[in-house]
Amino acid sequence: MKAERSEIIAFRLAAHHLTERLDGGLLEAAAACGVQNSPPGSALLALNARVRSLTPQSLDTAVEDRSMLQTWAMRGAPFYFPIVDAEIFTAGALPTTEAALRRFILGIGPSVDELGITVTDAVDLIGRHLDGALAGRRLAIDELGKELARRTAPDLTAAQRKVWAREGPYAPGQPVGEAVAHFCLRILMLRGSVCIAPRDGDQAPFVLTEEWLGHPLPVVDAEQARAELLRRHLHCYGPSTRADFAGWLGVRAGDVGPWWEPLEGELAEVDTGRRTWMLAADLDALRAAAMPEGVRLLPPRDPYTQARDRGILVDPAHQREVWKTVGDPGTLLADGEIVGVWRPRKKGRALTLSVTPFGTLTDRILRLLQPEAEQVALLRGASTVEIVVA
Repeated sequence: MKAERSEIIAFRLAAHHLTERLDGGLLEAAAACGVQNSPPGSALLALNARVRSLTPQSLDTAVEDRSMLQTWAMRGAPFYFPIVDAEIFTAGALPTTEAALRRFILGIGPSVDELGITVTDAVDLIGRHLDGALAGRRLAIDELGKELARRTAPDLTAAQRKVWAREGPYAPGQPVGEAVAHFCLRILMLRGSVCIAPRDGDQAPFVLTEEWLGHPLPVVDAEQARAELLRRHLHCYGPSTRADFAGWLGVRAGDVGPWWEPLEGELAEVDTGRRTWMLAADLDALRAAAMPEGVRLLPPRDPYTQARDRGILVDPAHQREVWKTVGDPGTLLADGEIVGVWRPRKKGRALTLSVTPFGTLTDRILRLLQPEAEQVALLRGASTVEIVVA
């Protein structure tokens, strides 16, 4: 089976709920593939592109009501997802081998090697003290890292404690032990032990998952959770490849056998100019998908723009404008195509959106852009908005 670029884009936009907005109470449906929240606040803007009538409090309310949860998930990044899907984005995203763990939390390798332990050993060491450090408390990452490092130090040998206390290569003044604790928290989140509470000022505090929910996450079959995570990926980003899925998850293509191989009977091969696969159950939806009309302002690292085959989404001439090493802009989606980038600048209660189009924007697109910009201003706490087109 062959698939054209327009078919793939239309199919993915529908899967990402960017064809028509959902009703305001359907945050969970809009987050079916997870919604990344870095930079902070981007998750609310991503959901705004998919759901009607959001307010600045909508996402925090969903977390407080225990219908949505935030943890570090794919690629060790902070994600929101529905509570009912918690096992998919925790156990389902957990790397299965020591080598894959090292690749998932890049940077930890030299420190654990110097300590003479494995990444799994380090996670277990830190995990023993998580309850003691966090029970009844909400701690920011720096406070929690210091507390976990202090409590773990007595478990180490004298030689290991010297390494533990020495300044590491990660941040000025940060001991190796604190850095290792930070790294290990990514895996402890995937084990379901800890999650992120709503922001308190400029901090996103960590809490014990069992305390936050009032019960532990259910014990799940890890293979089933991995299979469902891959289904979600293929539904949102298919047709795809092992390497595409690995990049989205945060490992290498050679690590994804435990996800991919149990699902092979559900997959159909698709020729997109390269060998790709998608869920056989989605083939009819791929053929039936139609390009939408309308405008959306997608934030940096929106779920839609996290597809690894960037050439499908954006002409190579403009990819460097969309995906930067540091400081990604938002993207302007018009009639199904990414046609430019945008950046906000807020001064007091006034918001300015600077839009840099890849070509000429029609009067119709500019008219449709205004109410989208006004909604972004509302969510950013601004009372006025000005659109400046470069």
